[in-house]
Amino acid sequence: MKIALIGYGKMGKEIEQIALSRGHSVVLKIDIQNQDELTAPNLGKADVAIEFTGPETAVDNYFKCFEAGVPVVSGSTGWLEQKPEVEKACSVNQGCFFYSSNFSLGMNIFFAMNKFLAKIMNDFPQYDISMTEVHHTQKLDAPSGTAISLAEDILSVNDLKTNWTITSPQSDNQLYIKPVREGVVPGIHTIKYDSEVDFIEITHSAYNRKGLAYGAVLAAEYCVGRKGIFSMTDLLNF
Repeated sequence: MKIALIGYGKMGKEIEQIALSRGHSVVLKIDIQNQDELTAPNLGKADVAIEFTGPETAVDNYFKCFEAGVPVVSGSTGWLEQKPEVEKACSVNQGCFFYSSNFSLGMNIFFAMNKFLAKIMNDFPQYDISMTEVHHTQKLDAPSGTAISLAEDILSVNDLKTNWTITSPQSDNQLYIKPVREGVVPGIHTIKYDSEVDFIEITHSAYNRKGLAYGAVLAAEYCVGRKGIFSMTDLLNF
């Protein structure tokens, strides 16, 4: 499989190592110094593009991949208000778009655990729900895309909360997310159910970026030859 890496920072380099170890090749590397090389002819050399940039460039990168007929796997966050526009462009171009806020296999197991627990706790209003997410100081978005995904999953199955906030909750039906930026932490997400008598807590903590990179490469392998919009749920089949 020939891969175009759009975003060649720490994450892009980690993806490159995993891809090469699985017998793939990287035919295009795009970073801030050579963005003008993200063209249809250059993208056409690849079987799939893996995109990890930022909200200011991600959507334009998707459009270029769709127009070039190249499947794109992305872990960029902070752009989801444009999701309908992106999905429409993918459909119009008969493209392939695989998006996840977190490609870690462990985190996606955690997503399933979170949703299952939230559904159970719907019957126990004495437990207040909150979340803490910790990332390195270079992470610009807060809360993280992963935290938003976790929160949206809770809201989808638990009637006790109607929306999330990163400021002090103004009512009991708000899910408080506390973003923390410190050190070189790859990512820690904790969901807490707190009552007067006890608390229940589940946590996922990443040791490094390797799990994210591995999942992104698996997603790229999944996309080759496919058309449509996919997520880790499709890849992992749960």
